[in-house]
Amino acid sequence: MLRLVLADDHAILRDGLRSLLAAEPGFDVVGEAGNGTELLALLATTPADVVLMDVNMPVLDGFATMPELRQRFPNLKVLVLTMLDNEHYVARMLAAGALGYVLKNASFREITHAIHTVAAGHLFLCTDIGLAMLYKALGAAAPATPAAPGEDVAGTPIADLTARELEVLKLIAEGLTNNEIADKLFTSKRTVETHRQNIIGKTRAKNTAALIKMAISRGLIS
Repeated sequence: MLRLVLADDHAILRDGLRSLLAAEPGFDVVGEAGNGTELLALLATTPADVVLMDVNMPVLDGFATMPELRQRFPNLKVLVLTMLDNEHYVARMLAAGALGYVLKNASFREITHAIHTVAAGHLFLCTDIGLAMLYKALGAAAPATPAAPGEDVAGTPIADLTARELEVLKLIAEGLTNNEIADKLFTSKRTVETHRQNIIGKTRAKNTAALIKMAISRGLIS
């Protein structure tokens, strides 16, 4: 059971996220905080595995809180959950010790995946952030052209999906987890996660449900 703490100055967001996480197997929300100062005080008496923390908070924001967390709770994993999508904020938080950075408009499934990834000690960037940084690194603008004949609903040529990616997509549609797909394809979970991110990146699907809907509509899977 992963012990989670929510740190965000918006009580409504904390309430909603707590309710969703409470229904998710393997998660236990053990506390909440409205700012960095409250978070540090809470963690002094409440053990936790992962903190979901906003950057923009009053009293003590995420930037100021991160060094304190690293010093006082070195084994604690931090997943940033924020609306701030500036690459400098991303780089600054990761450099300070956060293991993941997810935007609040991410799907709940992506957030839970991020929690598990960070809890395992791996880095995680949400799809929107990862793609934005990739396009910038390549010196190219994110494609925004309408779909043409022979292209999928997001305007990306269907042929851009590799045979392996199509295989992974079919298994995702069957409801298999990343671990189950890795076992079935005799590969690592990290490789499956990479394929999943590549598929989402190429199709620009917002979440897994949209991805499966697109794949069915284009005849990629039955």
